[in-house]
Amino acid sequence: MPKEYRTIREVAGPLMMVSDVEDVTYNELGEIELPNGDIRRCQVLEIDGKNALVQLFESAAGINLAGSKVRFIGKSMELPVSPDMLSRVFDGLGNPIDGGPAIIPEKRLDINGTPMNPAARDYPQEFIQTGISAIDGLNTLVRGQKLPIFSASGLPHAQLAAQIARQAAVRGKNEQFAVVFAAMGITYEESDYFVQSFKETGAIDRTVMFVNLANDPAIERIATPRMALTAAEYLAFDMGMHVLVIMTDITNYADALREVSAARKEVPGRRGYPGYMYTNLATLYERAGRQKGKDGSITLIPILTMPEDDKTHPIPDLTGYITEGQIILSRELYRKGVTPPIDVLPSLSRLKDKGIGEGRTREDHAATMNQLFSAYARGKDARELMIVLGEAALTDIDKKYAEFAEAFEREYVSQGYTANRSIEETLDIGWKLLHILPRSELKRIKDDMLDKYYAE
Repeated sequence: MPKEYRTIREVAGPLMMVSDVEDVTYNELGEIELPNGDIRRCQVLEIDGKNALVQLFESAAGINLAGSKVRFIGKSMELPVSPDMLSRVFDGLGNPIDGGPAIIPEKRLDINGTPMNPAARDYPQEFIQTGISAIDGLNTLVRGQKLPIFSASGLPHAQLAAQIARQAAVRGKNEQFAVVFAAMGITYEESDYFVQSFKETGAIDRTVMFVNLANDPAIERIATPRMALTAAEYLAFDMGMHVLVIMTDITNYADALREVSAARKEVPGRRGYPGYMYTNLATLYERAGRQKGKDGSITLIPILTMPEDDKTHPIPDLTGYITEGQIILSRELYRKGVTPPIDVLPSLSRLKDKGIGEGRTREDHAATMNQLFSAYARGKDARELMIVLGEAALTDIDKKYAEFAEAFEREYVSQGYTANRSIEETLDIGWKLLHILPRSELKRIKDDMLDKYYAE
């Protein structure tokens, strides 16, 4: 029986100080019993000699210093896991909120996980098809990669996240594929949108959802992505599935970190975020990957809204250091009606070369990708010149490039949130657009490939 303490010294907002404790450890869970018999949960944030600083999961209202008791239960937060988790919706602490029964666990796993030994990592190289041309064709996602989406407030990252979760697939081999979806600090409407979107398309059958709403406590928001990654590790490395983890919104997670840090009176770092935010984000992102000798893999797409559309803000800045590229959404494209408004030029997938080519996608993928990037960049320049100097100042070839840029945004990048294009369709659209330009301009594609695809 855990020892009970009646030594609550202070309650300040979400924090509580308990004195004269013995053998209590960092991150340990506790229970507070109120005079009326209510139980509230808490977690140890700091141990200083015999004093324990704990963070409450629920509100502090009604806690009486003299009449309340605290018990520490000797373990950190755990997630009960089993294959039955698929098609279920949980809150940020792993409790079912879809009206279904509790999970009968095969085992309970510590949500902080165990770091993957770098020597046991396998290199990410197999292609994942998202059905979205701007990602599959130009910034290809591979199994085991960490590829964040940088959005901004008001841009449709929720629709893009739901589309990727519904459509993502491992091609060819008949392999088990699952999606773990973690939502942090979102509104009830957004949460309902995701749940209904997955149910309508049947994607819920292979999805595990963890939903933390905006009015839930900050400490739960910090636990939510760890719950999701623990479920993903179980599905990937115990059950041999290929798992795509989508997290939205990392900005809300970082704000919860800042809130807890401020409550603990820690010295703030950049923009008030704690100095250890880089390390903290790395403990999440680095749980993705592939392990030698294990069939499964974890691919991670964290989504974050850049405050004030600022790429140098600490959250996107640190995320960019840890992950392998980024997909950037553009307000300008969104205003033009391009859906999804993916800005392909500043976007980057550092591992795209590993997942494309013959045997993975198609032999012409790398060459057409480079040619499309080059032609679109030149077309955007030509369009800007046209705005400044007028159309008469452009050469005929510049006009072709400007026409290409318009068609590229309209037909290649813009596809709506329901179109699910195979990689072959994406490549064929690319070739169709390259026909706008004369063959002599396609300098990044070899002649034998031009003979095969451009002549059609």
